[in-house]
Amino acid sequence: MSEGEHGRSYRRFVLLTVISFQCISGLGDSPSTSNDATIADAHSSSSSKTGLEILYICLGVAGFVILSIFLFKHWQKKKREEQHARLLRLFEEDDELELELGLQD
Repeated sequence: MSEGEHGRSYRRFVLLTVISFQCISGLGDSPSTSNDATIADAHSSSSSKTGLEILYICLGVAGFVILSIFLFKHWQKKKREEQHARLLRLFEEDDELELELGLQD
């Protein structure tokens, strides 16, 4: 991976992480001004529960993307090694052909 691609993907990851943290309403400590404490507690726990669900979903998606990138890079490397081995075999066969024809010293 080139330096530019790595920097761009890192910046995108950081940006998505920051946006997901902004979307989670349960992370902020804002005191409730409601007179009924039980309603405020119920609302706070449900919003933090929703926030945690969003966080888990974002982490799952980020993990899936990272795993997909890793598998794609691994596949590319394996394919490149196979092509290199085919190229080496091709040149080996040429040497044997030259030997058979008596063209090599």
